[in-house]
Amino acid sequence: MSNKMRQKMADSIRFLAADMVQRANSGHPGAPMGLSDIAVVLSEHLNHNPKNPSWLNRDRLVFSGGHATGLIYSLYYLWGYGLTIDDLKNFRQLGSKTPGHPEYGHTEGVEITTGPLGQGVANAVGFAMASKFVGAQVNSDTAKVIDHKVYCLCGDGDLEEGLSYEACSIAGHNKLDNLILIYDSNRITIEGSTDLSISENIRLRFESQNWSVLECDGHDFDEIESVITTAKSNSKPTLIIAHTIIAKGALSLEGSHHSHGAPLGADVIATSKAAAGFDSTKTFHVDADVFERFRCAVEKGDLAEREWIHSLKTLPLMEQNEALAALQNPDFSRIVWPSFDKADATRNTNGKILNAIARALPNFLGGSADLSPSNKTELIDMGAYPKGKNIHFGIREHAMASITNAIALYGPLMPFSATFFVFSDYLKPAARIAALTGIQQFFIWTHDSIGVGEDGPTHQPIEHLSQFRALPNFYVWRPADGAENIVAWQVALQMSKSPSAFVCSRQNLSVLPCALKGSASRGGYLLASDEGSTITLMASGSEVELALNTKDALNAKGIKADVVSVPCYDLFIEQDKEYIDSIIKPQNKKVAIEAARGLEWYRFADEVIGMDTFGASAPADKLFEKFGFSVESVLSKII
Repeated sequence: MSNKMRQKMADSIRFLAADMVQRANSGHPGAPMGLSDIAVVLSEHLNHNPKNPSWLNRDRLVFSGGHATGLIYSLYYLWGYGLTIDDLKNFRQLGSKTPGHPEYGHTEGVEITTGPLGQGVANAVGFAMASKFVGAQVNSDTAKVIDHKVYCLCGDGDLEEGLSYEACSIAGHNKLDNLILIYDSNRITIEGSTDLSISENIRLRFESQNWSVLECDGHDFDEIESVITTAKSNSKPTLIIAHTIIAKGALSLEGSHHSHGAPLGADVIATSKAAAGFDSTKTFHVDADVFERFRCAVEKGDLAEREWIHSLKTLPLMEQNEALAALQNPDFSRIVWPSFDKADATRNTNGKILNAIARALPNFLGGSADLSPSNKTELIDMGAYPKGKNIHFGIREHAMASITNAIALYGPLMPFSATFFVFSDYLKPAARIAALTGIQQFFIWTHDSIGVGEDGPTHQPIEHLSQFRALPNFYVWRPADGAENIVAWQVALQMSKSPSAFVCSRQNLSVLPCALKGSASRGGYLLASDEGSTITLMASGSEVELALNTKDALNAKGIKADVVSVPCYDLFIEQDKEYIDSIIKPQNKKVAIEAARGLEWYRFADEVIGMDTFGASAPADKLFEKFGFSVESVLSKII
């Protein structure tokens, strides 16, 4: 393709993006205009099928700078992903297909929800890692079933976030040669020049992390073509430093931080269009020759996928094809659930459950932030990533969760990530994206309370249950024993559009002495009941046993009581009023017991016996006694 045609295509993207922001009177025109030349050349290399956005062997394209939606939606419109000119005109409007930041599942073609800077870089690493794992299961020396690339566009802000450093370190360590990160180095952030805040040598940073680094003029089509071609054949992950000008083509606002997050103005856009040889009176216009060249992506992608499908039917690939089918169609009936008949920590029962699932499901994998011996998350005799199922994330909680989000969205995989519950703070942004996007990631968080003991208040989660229970579409399970733990997993495996968290104890918990008189699968159930009860005790996790013992003490004083176990508060509050009233009798006094802040329990409880302070350093039994989690203390408060 001639560079003259490329220039026209790039300018068409520029002015679509500028028109979108201008019409909405909101948005970010600078980055889309600066990246338009790169986008045109990348379009020639990208292997994707607009007819089937979920084709497994497609190249993944992640926009870590999610604010550059003018570029994103212009490309998806031009490529043929179902967007129309009217969708572009409705940019950032209520109910449109073109929201302010790209949302997975909302706009066809968007691979993952981005916007919080740095997330997309880690997501791209996750897609690349997922590709390597699937490839290790289904590829052979002579036939590559999975051989696509992962591209990510990022900016200065992405690389200033610590998350990107964590993620790129993992990528370099794992030699992800299928990953190409294109850095839009326009040296501008909202406040002005990057000289205000950063002076490090990005090239040396990435080379020290075992990346190949290439550089180009981000507005020179031949240089862009050359570096992308080289990157595709590198044996390491590749960073392309593309030196660009923000708002390229916007004349008076080229290179200005004022173009980052505000409309350019109708006069600036009109003048810029005229200077580029475009009709300054037209908005949202694309000439037919430009449209046809972009829209070739439909036929090109459809042919590529059909050739790939045909290759799966050839004889040398039969065994690999079966392996791929097993990944894509997990059979939950093959899981042999363990049984538990003695007191044990739920981190231990959870570890046994993890291994049972992983033995049965070839698509189940995951790892811990350097805590697998403590989290009990090692998948025994199942090897290390990429050929095996144990991913060693290192001490990188935020990157771990963001990477795992992408692994879950890759296609056939079901991943988990693990750390101490208190360190869920480090990965909260990724957990929030999982909930917002509807990603089935399994978060395993152990050491769930002051039961951590001697490590003290820095390691004892207090507010964390309340924090995650407040998160929409996020299901927090705090099982009281192994049986509840199994139910938690059985439910979570079926929740394909929601993340689940398993909050597990360090200390041993007794096997519940009562048969389940209800359904833990509904989030809460009546565990023990007295006819004519006047008080209901509600609890989760380690405090369920305390509630049962308190009931015995109440009975000894002639007070009849019920005990309700609520392993998943989030699921329980979704139940109908009739069910909730059947186990939490409206006429009863209601007391919630939980070694946490517990403010959400006031939805049901007259009194919450929880944590009003941080914990302390001491043996766990001493701490439970000190902070009022003993039968005597609870009983006195109830009386």
